[in-house]
Amino acid sequence: MRVAGFLVSATIAIWAGAVLAEEQSSFPNRPIHLIVPFPAGGPSDVVARLIGQKMSEDWGQPVVIENRPGANTVIGAQAAAKAAPDGYTLFMAIDSTLVMNQYLSKSLPYDPLNDFAPITLTAKTISVLTVAAATGPKSVRELIGRAKAEPGKLNYGAGTITAQLMGHLFHKAAGLDIVYVPFKGTPETVNGLLTGSVEMIYAANQIVAPLIASGQLRALAKLDRDAPPSMADIPVLADEAGLPDLDDISIWLGLVAPRGTPKPIIDKINAEVVKVLTDPAVKERSERTGNYPVTNTPEQFAAFIRKEADRWERVIKDTGIKFD
Repeated sequence: MRVAGFLVSATIAIWAGAVLAEEQSSFPNRPIHLIVPFPAGGPSDVVARLIGQKMSEDWGQPVVIENRPGANTVIGAQAAAKAAPDGYTLFMAIDSTLVMNQYLSKSLPYDPLNDFAPITLTAKTISVLTVAAATGPKSVRELIGRAKAEPGKLNYGAGTITAQLMGHLFHKAAGLDIVYVPFKGTPETVNGLLTGSVEMIYAANQIVAPLIASGQLRALAKLDRDAPPSMADIPVLADEAGLPDLDDISIWLGLVAPRGTPKPIIDKINAEVVKVLTDPAVKERSERTGNYPVTNTPEQFAAFIRKEADRWERVIKDTGIKFD
């Protein structure tokens, strides 16, 4: 009886393994759902639709974009984390989803480091330290000199948690006492700089670039050296401030799947997304929206997430910011 039971179990295991292998080799054979935790039309939605359209064309299966906004991306993340780990539900996460939310909320309904299988980075939005052209400093070194000469006099505006944290990270590392002024969003922050309410801001390049080109604002530094060629003339903050740890600071998007999604499927999706985002036409369309395409391997993306988590955990604890 024991031998018979063993043979039955072995047969079932072999059969199950064969079925799994067949499912993986034929992936995808039905529609893929790509959850976006923001309303339609936003940066993450644009990237998701660019990827989804090409995926559908290449694989002959629909890629359905599901916009599930709300609760600082928690609603979308929770839905993705609970989905079946079969590759047919993907999630376009932003940095706050996979890194910052866990330190901002006491009771997050998902585990950003353990509930998802990283696939690849998909895009970065490069932020720029910007001042008024007429009255602001002409370099990062001049800014540091002004701030150290008059502690607590200069201020900076931020309309997003990421911009606030970017400023705090730089100011603390450089030993600067610069006052934070909150705004309701990035457009209001830019207007605050234009009207003289604040002396400096950290804003996405695509938002401030027209004002820099018109001579109203001045870009002192970009916060990430991994920027598109169009930003080649803007210095790197880490170099200008002499603070190497400040490099690679950006708002980023990345594609993940529910934990337990088979590695062959993860690798197949990764290869497809890399192919899509290196296509010149797709890159050009993405960059026009301020999303600079960036890809890596699942292993590199996992390491990147943990590195980001280590960095922002320290900064968030230092600021004492909490959502609940």
